Amino acid sequence: MKKLYCFDFDGTLTYKDTMFMYLKFYDSTKFRIQFLRHVPLFILLKLKLAETEKVKKSFIGSILKGQTQEKIELKSKQFFEHHYPKIVRENALDFIQNIDRNNTQSLLVTASLDIWVKPFAEELKMQLVSTRAEFKNGIFTGNFIGKNCNGKEKLVRIKAEIHDSKYDKIIAFGDTSGDRQMLKWANEGHYQFFH
Repeated sequence: MKKLYCFDFDGTLTYKDTMFMYLKFYDSTKFRIQFLRHVPLFILLKLKLAETEKVKKSFIGSILKGQTQEKIELKSKQFFEHHYPKIVRENALDFIQNIDRNNTQSLLVTASLDIWVKPFAEELKMQLVSTRAEFKNGIFTGNFIGKNCNGKEKLVRIKAEIHDSKYDKIIAFGDTSGDRQMLKWANEGHYQFFH
């Protein structure tokens, strides 16, 4: 039986949202300053008066734009070593470790940036489907390659990743409205399964 597992990352597999954690880990002083500067935008976001992608790009860019890929990758590795496995829900970890890897494809599908999620995907032996950071000449531009990987875009990116592969069963796990389309599309959609 050929299976496809699609796991959301933040909140589904982890206890916390990793974006804020990683940016604070990267540069705590800059994080505090930029967080305060972005509070009005965060409020607009809560009120659905601002676009998630724009606010996210602005906040991440305010801390990481102009940084070298080398430094970002090093910090991501350190972030992973510092927080894994304690940031991951124990029952989610147990579930993943017991997946029969024969005839199974596992995707880590996240709106978080590939920058800091890649080490987690590698450790969990999953293909990463995420929002992608744009680098030019080894420097982070502050932009994304393509769209923010959330909502409908998650499904677009999953389909691009699996091409025309056929599965006997597609099982998805999520915990927010941003996972709705993915959960609906799967044969089995599990909401807050590991909570």
